[in-house]
Amino acid sequence: MERLIRAEGLAKRYDGFALEGLSLTVPAGTVVGLIGSNGSGKTTTLKAILGMTALDAGTVELLGCDPHAPGADLVAIKRRIGVVLDTCAFPVTMRVRDVGDLGKAAYRCWDPTEFERLCERFGLTPKKPVKGLSRGMGMKLSLAFALAHRPDLLVLDEATAGLDPLARDEVLDLLRGFMEEEGHAILMSTHITTDLEKIADEVVCIDEGRLAFSAPKDAICDDAGIARCRTADLERLASSGAFAAGSLRALPRGMAVDVLVPDRFACARALPDVAVDRASIEDYMTIMLKGEAL
Repeated sequence: MERLIRAEGLAKRYDGFALEGLSLTVPAGTVVGLIGSNGSGKTTTLKAILGMTALDAGTVELLGCDPHAPGADLVAIKRRIGVVLDTCAFPVTMRVRDVGDLGKAAYRCWDPTEFERLCERFGLTPKKPVKGLSRGMGMKLSLAFALAHRPDLLVLDEATAGLDPLARDEVLDLLRGFMEEEGHAILMSTHITTDLEKIADEVVCIDEGRLAFSAPKDAICDDAGIARCRTADLERLASSGAFAAGSLRALPRGMAVDVLVPDRFACARALPDVAVDRASIEDYMTIMLKGEAL
């Protein structure tokens, strides 16, 4: 399977923060969700992959090229990438139609009809000034701009932030349509983990600049579970033989303990008297980062 992104051992050091040894891949045909708390290194990772931030160590292969290599043809690479960062990057004095003119000047493959169609779909009128857009509408404009030059890869940083639930669903439908074309992929950083439950194939979590976990979304949301245990249940669960050593993580919740189990069905068979709920991505991340191995 073609990999549109392959990052190995990324390292970038700032005062008070370090991205250390991070690796991830984004194969064609997949949506990879990047999650983590504020300041964990998500935006630094995206900028390093795009060649916007110099690396202290590590390698990046972006659409088959190294964006950090001397003489890299970044223009050719970026023609195939649609980027939406966490703020609207267009000058505030521009109007929506001016943004379309900018796209036409920047990209040989710019599709003005598609840009107009997306703007109409998002309720962006041609004469609307950028300075008058809300955060959510600014993100919609950025997404329309990113899609109108027909990229193969989307790199999104909080692209659904500031949108109401209906608008987020509309954007997710648009991203699903983008993924219907062969060879496309999305790397999507977000705090809204419920969006990833609807669209992601793989979930990568960063914590304090390091990889915390990487797992298929189905392994998190379909297979894993949260066992709602009493303290007395922990030893029974750990000694049940249903799970490999070190595969359980526990997080105290008042008088009870939530235990992340990799197979909720196996847990239900081993301890039928213990309630086991389906795990959400947020549940999984919380216990993986804050829990302790049994």
